[in-house]
Amino acid sequence: MTGYEDRIPGYLTFRVSPQEGPIAAFAEQEAWQARELYPHLLGVGLGEFFHAREHDAGGWELSEYGTDTPQGARDSLGSYFRRRAAEAQEAEDAQGQKAWMAAALRMDREVVDDLRVHGERFRIVRASKFIRMGRGGPEGPRPSDPDQAEVGEAYRVRSRTKGFVVDPYVSTGLSDSLLKLDLVQFVGSSPGAPVEVRDDAVRAAQDYPGGVLLPAVFMISEREDGQWKAHNPGASDATPQGARDSLGSWLRVMAPFTLRLSDEKRAEYARAADGLDEKRKNNLVVDGVRYRITRVERLVRVGPDGPEGPRPSDYDPEPPVEVHTRQLKEQGLWKEPNDDEPVEFDERTLELKELWDQEEIRRAAAKERRKGGSRT
Repeated sequence: MTGYEDRIPGYLTFRVSPQEGPIAAFAEQEAWQARELYPHLLGVGLGEFFHAREHDAGGWELSEYGTDTPQGARDSLGSYFRRRAAEAQEAEDAQGQKAWMAAALRMDREVVDDLRVHGERFRIVRASKFIRMGRGGPEGPRPSDPDQAEVGEAYRVRSRTKGFVVDPYVSTGLSDSLLKLDLVQFVGSSPGAPVEVRDDAVRAAQDYPGGVLLPAVFMISEREDGQWKAHNPGASDATPQGARDSLGSWLRVMAPFTLRLSDEKRAEYARAADGLDEKRKNNLVVDGVRYRITRVERLVRVGPDGPEGPRPSDYDPEPPVEVHTRQLKEQGLWKEPNDDEPVEFDERTLELKELWDQEEIRRAAAKERRKGGSRT
């Protein structure tokens, strides 16, 4: 029999291997069950964007944190270039310091998604997000998902994309390989999305037909008037507890502020948040709205030249910082910073500050109680 595997591009090859260890076997079993219980895949409206560095040995290493806009990732890359310039200066590498700082300044004034700096290649990379849906709604966290953080402490957990390399040559388990196959063939958009969003999705499936799965993240879904939707499509957390902490902050701080809740309603929302903390729930009903901590799958599409970058239709409202500053000056909206001038807050800003101050006091007290409980 003639073998054709060497003629197939690496980005179109799905390498499957057994996943060793009891935890990996348990995760594999859960993934199979998820395909049956939550058979429908739905795209999340907003992408997630990272800056990435190409490895000489193959693949692209992602930045630790993603953003909900391409410009956010560009700004992050500019900050990375400044750190590299400072390191070169400390090492008395004048040529390197000049190259890295020039790249940082370029990011301040230009929309750049792919560039080489001092012999290294960088790119802004797009990850598409998906959720599984079943008859009862979106898939929640799985027992095998890492969830070790204490209540209120999830922000200390390192992002699971730190050091992650987008490399289609890396093998995965059978269930992840099947999921990847499902996702690279998936061409969909949110209901009511503009036609250009759909066209970009079709074009991406053609130009970047391969893919690499990123570690799952978690977001808040809400059901109101019979419909499930993302509570905040651009926000996600590395762990289920991170998403619970985010929901708790919404209930205690942002809901009272944005919804202008009465004192009675504020107390109701706070009690719900307390129950969320005490039982580490993944489902919660407050004031007629059902909230669920939801598992989010992420895929980076890959083509002949590497991972997919931003799409023309991606939400990207702000230009680079120098361009934005110039636009504000032209519109008469720019005010030069003055460190000696006191900052004045309006009534609504002071109200929000008071809510956050109260939340910080509550968190500190809760942390002390946990410490006291652990010593007994």
